[in-house]
Order: sequence, then structure tokens, then C-alpha cells
Amino acid sequence: MAAPLTLGAAGDAGAAGDHAIVFARYTSAAPVEDLYAIAPTGGTPVKLTHTPAVSDVMPSWSPDGKRIAFLRYGSGGAVDGIWTMKASGAGLKAVPGTKGASDPAWSPDGKRLAYATPVGTQREIYVADIDGSPATRVTHTAGDDLHPTWSPDGKYLAFNRADASGHSRLIRMRLSTLAQTAITASGSHDWAPDWSHGNRIAFSRVDSSGYARLYLVRPDGTGPHRITAARLNDKNPSWSPDGTRLVFTRGGADDADPEHLFLVRADGTGLTQLTKSDSHDLEADWRP
Repeated sequence: MAAPLTLGAAGDAGAAGDHAIVFARYTSAAPVEDLYAIAPTGGTPVKLTHTPAVSDVMPSWSPDGKRIAFLRYGSGGAVDGIWTMKASGAGLKAVPGTKGASDPAWSPDGKRLAYATPVGTQREIYVADIDGSPATRVTHTAGDDLHPTWSPDGKYLAFNRADASGHSRLIRMRLSTLAQTAITASGSHDWAPDWSHGNRIAFSRVDSSGYARLYLVRPDGTGPHRITAARLNDKNPSWSPDGTRLVFTRGGADDADPEHLFLVRADGTGLTQLTKSDSHDLEADWRP
């Protein structure tokens, strides 16, 4: 039997449940996205945000599990910026200086956020303190740099870089020097990396099948291998705290098809479906 996910009082650091998975959801009847939390064992998701005029997406847990950073944007598509809130959904705070930003990722020490923000026609990676300052630009390229993820020691970022040809590869950056090293090859279609405490990076790749599958790779680029193989699109993987499992979104080839959260072991076994409603469940992040 699935364990229930219960909400505590507002301000309770554990209100979203131990190791809860937070994600964004929308339906055809309610196209505005809100954030939900669900236990890894399943059960009924708990709605954390209630914003009929704006969408809340791209959630990221703080390392202590007390707050969630996320992106909020308006009905016209204008990005309002990055916000944080308590695990219960209370205590909303805007992060100054992040208008137009996306893909927030909390540093392992809980003091900083990495995110992507527009610079001209491209998006670059910035790092800022949780209060929004000082914001430091760490990439300067002609491509789009997106989806930053921190190494466990906080010394590196990995992210995906998309070029004008439509390809995207994974890049690793040492923050002390801003030196960059390619993790995956040019000509790839790789995006949305997530760096585990066990020092592996999970990501989505559109491979020769034409579908997005989940892959793992070491941070130095060695040992890439596929762990899912359905004729469906698997995207936005997020590691469990112990590095043994992943949560991800699986959907059909058509945007009209529902998208659900699934769990899988790091060796590709033990696939289970976590959400089952007629909805689009996206961008899950597993609580530390």
C-alpha cells in the first residue's frame, strides 16, 4: 500500500514529506501549471501552489529540504523570475535580479543558486547568492546554456549547451577557473543533466531511435550508457538521495498524450509508474 503524503503546518520544514518528489503539473482542463509533491512510494499528490493567473515550474529542492526554488511565469509567457518557498508551499520569496531566468539549481551548501538567463539572443549560466546578489555570469558563448546542475562538492557545474544547428551536448565547468570540458560529443542531442552524490550524471538523449531515452555518464565523459529504451520520450531525470534510483517524466510522441512520472533503478531495472492521472507531470526533483 502506498504511504500517504501528509502536509504539516505552514512553516514545517518537513511538510512535504520525507524525501518527497516535487514536480509541475498541468492538464488540458487547467493549463496553468502548479507545483505538487508526492511520496516516492506513490499515493495522492499534494498541491503546493495555487496560482490561477501564473505558472509555477522547474522546482529545485534546497539541500536541507526546507525550501523549494522554482520558476514563475505569467499567462502571457513573460518570465516573472525565480522564487523560493517553504516545503509546505508557504513563505514565498522572489529572488531579486532573476527576471527572465529559468532552470534554478541549488548549490550543495544551500547558499547559492545557478540558473540560466537571457543575454541578447542566447541564454547564459549565472550563479548568485540566495538573496540574488551578487549575480556572476559564468558562461560567455554563442550557444544556449541551460539546465545547470552542481557537483556534490560544489566545485563544478554541468549543463547542456545548444548550438544553432539544433544539437546539444553536456559541458562541465570548474567554477574557480571557469574552465570548460565537453562531457558528451558534438552532434549529440543531450539535455537536462542531473549530477548524483555518487558522481554520475543522468541526462536525456534523443538517440538513433528518434526517442528521448535516459543515459548515464561519468563527469569526465567516460562510460556513457543507456538505461531506458521505451518507444516513448523519457526526460528530466532526478536522482534519489542515495543515488540508487531516478525519477523522470515519460510521455508519448504527441504533446496531447499525458506525461507521467516514473521511477527506475540506476541499472535500468525496477521501472514503476508513480503518477497516473490524465495530466502532464514534469520536471520532478527528489528531496534530499
